[in-house]
Amino acid sequence: MFYLSLVRRAGLVVTGALVVLGVLAAPAAAAPSVPTQLNAADVALLNGVRLAGLWEMPAGQMAAEKGDSARVREIGREIANQHVELDELVTVAANRLGATIPADPTAQQQGWLKEMQNAKGVQFDLIFVARLRAAHGKIFPVIGAVRSATRNPVIRKLADDANRFVLNHMKLLESTGLVEYGRLPPAAMPPAEDLSAMGLASANAGNGPPVSPLVLWSLLIGTLALGGLATFRLMRR
Repeated sequence: MFYLSLVRRAGLVVTGALVVLGVLAAPAAAAPSVPTQLNAADVALLNGVRLAGLWEMPAGQMAAEKGDSARVREIGREIANQHVELDELVTVAANRLGATIPADPTAQQQGWLKEMQNAKGVQFDLIFVARLRAAHGKIFPVIGAVRSATRNPVIRKLADDANRFVLNHMKLLESTGLVEYGRLPPAAMPPAEDLSAMGLASANAGNGPPVSPLVLWSLLIGTLALGGLATFRLMRR
């Protein structure tokens, strides 16, 4: 009976060690999921898509009325109509997420609209195409960055929709033949990825770093050693 008691105690120690290891080795995905909060990038996409519609809808309507070429008038009408649809999508997304989005275009966007109002003929067509294409080029990389990193399904769906509209608008504007490619500024490349150990650890900070196998084995061996020592002392007694 005495030795049976010793074996049982040693077994409890080993079982405790295995339980501890199981807790440490359990993947982070096993934790209960919680609603994902919006981060700064998610909000930037909501605001960017909303602001694009606030000034590009009136710009497209203006082009439909005073464009010098028939193609610019046609494209202006199409872009204005598509932005009505995209604006509805971003409004629905913001309401679902409880987010507040802008109600008026920025001062810079209002300046672009005033510039178009004061232009006539071919000059208007050139300004319309240049301003809208440049604006689409700025929101394009934002959509891709947010789409690849967001944890929110509503934002991910909005990024998919916005990407489809923006790419289509850029192609429409380029179909006018008025894009001066030789005068475009160089592409702003993103910073090189940090593939160092610290960089990878920071990138995975939201998911929690995995437990090293060396740590697990060290903990197991240490726990078993303590269990054996306890059993040895009990046997000596």
